[in-house]
Amino acid sequence: MARTGWYEIIRVFDAPREQVFAAWTTPARFARWFGPRFTDAPVDRIVLDARPGGGWRVTLTAEEGFEVTFDGVYREVTPPERLVFTTGDPDGPGPASVVTVELADEAGRTAMTFRERGADAWEESRRGWLEFLDRLGELLAG
Repeated sequence: MARTGWYEIIRVFDAPREQVFAAWTTPARFARWFGPRFTDAPVDRIVLDARPGGGWRVTLTAEEGFEVTFDGVYREVTPPERLVFTTGDPDGPGPASVVTVELADEAGRTAMTFRERGADAWEESRRGWLEFLDRLGELLAG
C-alpha cells in the first residue's frame, strides 16, 4: 500500500486573480514560471487543455540534455477561482497526487491556496513547488 501525504502553501500575489489564473492556464505564461530556475519550459512542449477531463503536460529542459516531463488531467476548472488536477510520473501506474489551486480576490490582489495530496506530496515536492511559486510571484510582479 502506497503511503500518502499532503501539504498546503498560501501566497498573496499583487495581481488580480484573472491574471493568476491565466498564468496557470496559458502556455506562454506558464512557460515563464513553471519549473526550477535552472530549467526552461519550451512553450512548444506545453499542453494545457484546461477543462474537466483535459490533459496537461510540460517538458522541462536544461543543459547537457536534461529533460523531465510532468503531466496529469484536470478534474475541475472554474475560472478564475479554482483548478484541481492530477500530477505525477507519466510513466507511473496512475496519478501520484492531486493538486488544488484556489484563488480568492482580496481587493485587487489574489490569495492563492495551493494543496497537494497523494503519493508525491512530501517535502521534496513542497520545496519544488515553493520555488515554482516564487517564480510565479516574480512573473506577476514584473
